[in-house]
Amino acid sequence: MINNRSSRQFLTILLVGCVMGAVAISSAVRADSGGSMADRATIAEEVRKELRRLIDEEGFMDRVIEQGIESYIEKKRVAATEGKRRKSAEHARNLRPVSPQRDHIYGDPNAPVSLVEYSDFECPFCKRYHPNVKKLIEQNAGKVNWVYRHFPLEFHNPGAQKEAEATECAAELGGNDAFWRYSDLIYQRTTSNGRGFPIDRLVPLAEEIGLDGKTFRVCLDSGRMTTRVREDYEDGVKAGISGTPGTIFLNHVSGDVFATAGALPVSSLQTAVDRLLSEQKAKKQ
Repeated sequence: MINNRSSRQFLTILLVGCVMGAVAISSAVRADSGGSMADRATIAEEVRKELRRLIDEEGFMDRVIEQGIESYIEKKRVAATEGKRRKSAEHARNLRPVSPQRDHIYGDPNAPVSLVEYSDFECPFCKRYHPNVKKLIEQNAGKVNWVYRHFPLEFHNPGAQKEAEATECAAELGGNDAFWRYSDLIYQRTTSNGRGFPIDRLVPLAEEIGLDGKTFRVCLDSGRMTTRVREDYEDGVKAGISGTPGTIFLNHVSGDVFATAGALPVSSLQTAVDRLLSEQKAKKQ
C-alpha cells in the first residue's frame, strides 16, 4: 500500500500534468484569437474539452498514472536493495577474525584479501562452487587466500555434519594439507543433498590419503569435533550467513568487507577481489 507521503507525491505528479496541459491549451486558444483575451468561459470550456479528449482518447492520464506507479515501484526497489546491502555489510563486520592457528587456509596466509566461505559438504551449489574458488586462488597467488568454515544445513544432516567433523579429524591427524585433500575428495565424489557420500566411507577415505584409519575412527566416533563445527556455524549466523555457499570478502589492509551469496563464477569472484584491491590502493593514495 502506498503511504501518505507517497500518495501526496503521486497526486502532485497528476496535478502537474493537468496544469501543464491546461497551460498549453490556453496558450493555443489565445494565439488563435490573435493575441486578444477571449471570453474566460469559452477558454475554460475549451480547456475542459481538450483535457477530456486527452484523458479519453489519448490516454493522457493513463500515461501519467503509469509513470507515477513505475517511478514509485523503482524507488521502492532501489531502497530495498540498498537497505539489504547495508544490512548485509553490517552483519559481515561481525565476521570472526581470520586465524592461521584455527582456520583452514588455502593459499598465502599473508595475502591482503581473504575469501571466507561458509559451506556445506552436501550442498550441490557448494560442490559447484568449490573448484571456482580454488581456481581464483591459484590465479591470484599472494593476493587472496581461501578460508573454509563449516555451515552444515539441518536438512542435509546427518551427512553434512558428519562430513564436516571428518575433515576436522583429517586436519588433526594430517594438518592443513590433509584437510584440503580430504575436503576436495568429498566434494568430487558426493552426489549432494544429504545422502551424497556414505558416512561409512569416511574412514576409508581418510586411509586413502594416508591417514591411520583406526586413529581417524576414534576421532570421528568421539564426537569431539561436533563443537568445533557448531562454532563455525554460529559464527556464520552472526556474520549474516543464511545459506550456502555464503561468502564474505575481507581486505585485511583496508578493513573493507562485503558479503555475497551463491555459487558465483570465477569471473565474478575476480571482480570482487579486484574491487577490494583497487579500493585499498585508492585509500593509500
